[in-house]
Amino acid sequence: MRKVGVVGAGGRMGREVCLAVRMAPDLELVAVVDPAHEGDTIEGLTVVGDVAQLSRAGADVVVDFSVAEAVRANLAFYAGHGIHAVIGTTGLSDADLDAAAELFAASTANAVVAANFAIGAVLLMRFCELAAPHMDGVEVIELHHEAKRDAPSGTARHTAARLAAARDHAGSGPFSPDPTTEHVLPGARGAEGPGGVHIHSVRLPGLIAHEEVIFGALGQSLTIRHDSYDRRSFMPGVLLAVRAVADRPGLTQGIEALLDL
Repeated sequence: MRKVGVVGAGGRMGREVCLAVRMAPDLELVAVVDPAHEGDTIEGLTVVGDVAQLSRAGADVVVDFSVAEAVRANLAFYAGHGIHAVIGTTGLSDADLDAAAELFAASTANAVVAANFAIGAVLLMRFCELAAPHMDGVEVIELHHEAKRDAPSGTARHTAARLAAARDHAGSGPFSPDPTTEHVLPGARGAEGPGGVHIHSVRLPGLIAHEEVIFGALGQSLTIRHDSYDRRSFMPGVLLAVRAVADRPGLTQGIEALLDL
């Protein structure tokens, strides 16, 4: 049975991960870590504030849904102590991912880092790759709960990067540049992501995680949308990564490869 620890266990995603791990017949929840909730009880375990508890508890895999600042330090601990890592924390930069790749290339442990563990969201990105070479323009709208710290979301940035790469691979060239010259309100056109793709961020109470990709071409449009209405939607992807990470040398970005996409 694989022993699993959860970091960021006291957060909304962390608590869902703890429950999902406890309910899985082939996994054992052995450590829950969260400095902001130290002393609380989650799924029968006392929350501690130090990731060293993972080693003391004999964790084979850690699932980290903490915050980017903490993950930057935690990754070195996981790699140095041979603990496989599944990272769902957003806000990590390309430099952070490059550093993680170096850490796990030199470690006996492996890591999976994903901007989104919802399988539907991963399928959305794949469908968008198919559409990108055939349409003339695209914009991405991501919508999340009001407590999300980073904007735009990692999923939206990853989507924009894959759109641009799909067009480049097909020889379609970049999307047409934005013709807007007068910004009556600064930021009205959103942020410009990879490949010049515009990304718009919405933060509202009542939302969980949603993404809409709108393509346009002469006389037509195509909209591809994914909605996570409950944080349980991420759990199948998280558990897939927990079970697969030991067989994925080094750093794996996204769960696409785990789904053979």
